[in-house]
Amino acid sequence: MIDLSTDYLGLKLKNPLVPSASPLSRDLDTALRLEDAGAAALVMYSLFEEELQAEDAMLDRFLTHADLGHGEADSFLPDHGEFRGGLERYLSHLHQLKRRLEIPVVASLNGVSPSGWVALGRELELAGADALELNVYHVAADMQQSGHAVEARYLELLADLRRVVSLPIVMKLSPYFSSLPNFVKQLQTAGAQGVALFNRFYQPDIDLDELRMTDQLHLSSADEALLRIRWISILHGRTQLTLAATGGVHSESEALKLLLAGADVVHLASCLLAHGPGKLTDILAGLQHWMEEREYESVAQMKGSMSQQNLPDPSVVARASYLRVLDSFTAKPGVWS
Repeated sequence: MIDLSTDYLGLKLKNPLVPSASPLSRDLDTALRLEDAGAAALVMYSLFEEELQAEDAMLDRFLTHADLGHGEADSFLPDHGEFRGGLERYLSHLHQLKRRLEIPVVASLNGVSPSGWVALGRELELAGADALELNVYHVAADMQQSGHAVEARYLELLADLRRVVSLPIVMKLSPYFSSLPNFVKQLQTAGAQGVALFNRFYQPDIDLDELRMTDQLHLSSADEALLRIRWISILHGRTQLTLAATGGVHSESEALKLLLAGADVVHLASCLLAHGPGKLTDILAGLQHWMEEREYESVAQMKGSMSQQNLPDPSVVARASYLRVLDSFTAKPGVWS
């Protein structure tokens, strides 16, 4: 029997497939279906500080200032009743997931202020989360801000949280750092337990008919796994942090490649949104079948066997591959005739 277990942020998981932050975790029944389908852990949908701030402002406007300009309404202010704010709803759902699921539950936090990150992170720990994923969605568009300042922003956030939170912390990173391995090393020193590679920044589009910028959700494609394969292959064996691959996994093929490169866990979102929890079962079965055919005894045996440090030619994931790929191109017959 193949041992599919893996380590994730100090947690022992039954296999490396983990649904990442997505709307799927908002529904308890769906979360239970994901567990039944084979999910080894669950990352909750993200808690956004901006949404909590907007909700608080709206509540303040309609409850506290409802009498402005209408003195006679002073005694007829709306009753607060049983209204539950966004944070209370998130914490309640976290409690519910922890009570009903047997797998670990990871809370996902997306803050905008130092105090918000710290206060909300503390609340999530007290609510019983098994780990905390920091979804730092920061687009570095300020021409006056250096790369060093961008990195410092992440490190200061991590240090602030580490002082008040004892949970394992995983940093969800974008691929846009100038020296990713060095930055990962700094995150390890600052107290992170893992990194998730990579956050998918949704890109604006232009409507040519209306001449306006538009936002549209695009699910990932399998090609996106290639970027994750390269960097996880480079990082494996060079850091003590858990390496989570997120983005581009649509079949057992991508999952296997990322594990061979050195990922400890493989996150799933787009394929589950498109095909439902049963897709996780299919990927898990395909992964196990492939390993059986090649007589692997465990995920641990396979993991990282094709990382850069274990390759006969490490340049395959570096500059030399660029030259080989370009030289290998041949045009289709008749295209240039």
